[in-house]
Amino acid sequence: MTQHKRRAPAQQAIRKRAVVAAAVVGTVALGTGVGVWASSGGGGGTPEGSAGQSSPGQVAGSASSGAATPSASPAPGRSYPLSQAPRTIPAVRSHTPARGPGWKPQKADRVVVSDAELADEGRLIAGELGITYAGEKDDVRAGDVRLALGGGGGNQESYTMTVRDGRVDIGGPGEAGVFYGTRTLKQEVHGGGTAPEGVVRDEPAKPVRGFMLDIARKPFSESWIEDRIRELGDLKFNELGLHFSDDQAFRIESSTHPEIVSKDHLTKAQVKNIVALADSRHITVVPEIDSPGHLGAVLAAHPDLQLRNASGVATKGAIDISKPASAKLVDDLLNEYAGLFTGNQWNLGGDEYQALTAKDPQASYPQLAAAARQKYGSGGTVADLTTGWLDDRAATVRAHDKTMRAWNDGFYKGTSVQAAGDLQVAYWTGKEIGARQPAEYLSAGRKVINYNDEFLYYVLGQPQTFVYPTGRRIYEQWNPLVLRGTTAVPARYDGQILGGSFAVWGDFPNAQTDAQVAAGIRMPLRATVQKLWDPGKPALTWQQFRQLAAKLG
Repeated sequence: MTQHKRRAPAQQAIRKRAVVAAAVVGTVALGTGVGVWASSGGGGGTPEGSAGQSSPGQVAGSASSGAATPSASPAPGRSYPLSQAPRTIPAVRSHTPARGPGWKPQKADRVVVSDAELADEGRLIAGELGITYAGEKDDVRAGDVRLALGGGGGNQESYTMTVRDGRVDIGGPGEAGVFYGTRTLKQEVHGGGTAPEGVVRDEPAKPVRGFMLDIARKPFSESWIEDRIRELGDLKFNELGLHFSDDQAFRIESSTHPEIVSKDHLTKAQVKNIVALADSRHITVVPEIDSPGHLGAVLAAHPDLQLRNASGVATKGAIDISKPASAKLVDDLLNEYAGLFTGNQWNLGGDEYQALTAKDPQASYPQLAAAARQKYGSGGTVADLTTGWLDDRAATVRAHDKTMRAWNDGFYKGTSVQAAGDLQVAYWTGKEIGARQPAEYLSAGRKVINYNDEFLYYVLGQPQTFVYPTGRRIYEQWNPLVLRGTTAVPARYDGQILGGSFAVWGDFPNAQTDAQVAAGIRMPLRATVQKLWDPGKPALTWQQFRQLAAKLG
């Protein structure tokens, strides 16, 4: 397929265009703020069971400035009942009902765009609905679906969709928002046959809505990953994490160090296909080369860099960070793959460095202690040296204009060396040695991404205390504030929690087939994105949500 070029918000072509004011103006609460939203004609309030004009957990944003471009027309006839809100996953944040027939695709209908940048989105939805993609057009025809950019600034993932007079207008300030509008339209048509009359105004509560896949322990094929990307895109996820290096295997072709690559791996051409497909769905692929632990596959080809204790015993998966050659090897890989993964996000790992699990790391690993004192003075510790390693790897990746995260147990307490201020915390566990509560990271001003292993970890084989997460438990008990265990952090930290990510880990890779994994994560993914799009209590019961998921396919 043709690669879709992602545009940064500042680079997007956002054009001013006349927007005909809708017939009725409603004032709605947006979290703690108030916004004025235009509604379509037809009068009346929100029918019971619809999404309504606001929902619990709704946040202020710029969905109100999205650029739907409805045509002026007389108010719809009152022979139609007020429309019901669309039923989608995730649920739309707001629907203003109206009287009218709605819209259903007919063979002669067409998708048109007002901006060339939306050609990919237009072609995709036209093919999915079985109608014609007509490209850039200025004329208006019955049955049109029009996609447009407009509405200055604001949330680039917001959109407005107006269904009126037998036409659909989807607009927003950014391409991603318009794409999400097409996902809503697709679900409306596939679920009920007709997009309901009225105005949808929608935006996500959280900017990070992720799915992470461990392909190091369990290899997944290009086609399986691409199937998940299509699924994620339809659900309005915007990140796919790929953990492709660990003790068991290194799963992507390498030109700088081909000796480390496992037999069963993805070629760079395959990865480019994956990245291009993800990009076309506005999904950022977030790579992870974990270090200084979890490097067993790399070290199998470089045994001279394996960390050994004072007795000469090798430490599993750990690289000897006192050796300059260790830093060069990992930096070679970081620099190589920075060009392959074109998104602006990166996971540095940093977790479970086994040297720090020793009772006295300085005594157990005298070479690390000596390197720490040499670099940081007489008080330097192994924890200082490990923090410095992470900071140095961050500097390597930062040079490629990436935003970086690391696992929470890669941030050490009581060190004289501090982790780089721009490192985001991927909070997954409270089980590590010296575990700290999430509030410690938040109170220090860190931005945090929720990977709560109590709810969001699908660990193959269910080792230790892990059990396969259920969609129902996520849907009914979890939200982004629940970072550790089942307890939420104070609401004042909500703005620092960027979102969350559901994760599949392949600890026992043969415990499930690829098909079983896909089936097992189906409802958890849907529940997760519902809570990231709108953290409030859902309008539907779990049983209704399950029935809707089955209906939407």
